[in-house]
Amino acid sequence: MARILALDYGSKRTGVAVTDELQMIASGLTTVPTANLLTFLRKYFSEEKVELVLLGEPKQMDNTASQSEVGIQEFLKKFTEAFPQMKLLRVDERFTSKMAFQSMIDSGLKKKQRQNKALVDEISATIILQSYLYK
Repeated sequence: MARILALDYGSKRTGVAVTDELQMIASGLTTVPTANLLTFLRKYFSEEKVELVLLGEPKQMDNTASQSEVGIQEFLKKFTEAFPQMKLLRVDERFTSKMAFQSMIDSGLKKKQRQNKALVDEISATIILQSYLYK
């Protein structure tokens, strides 16, 4: 089997999470500067077999698109041009940042460590991936 990769896209950084080859365990992989995301994905796809990419879909409470959706749509165009054969699904990402922060508290991270926004993005990507796997 191939892996599933999840992205918590942001204007500055993108959190990345991935499953094991059996698609049972979701793990945070890294955080990538968004400007380098396509380069990172190109390299990762050449080294690992990935069958699906999940991309967080930020929505407002009333189910309308978030303002960050404009940047995500630009990324989607570039992604589909770069990887026309790769299957991509959007996944509702409401509350993932809050859930990520809470999981950092629950795991006992100190306040200084919880201020690491890159770690929050990586955990958010993991939560997006878990929500897809365990629904």
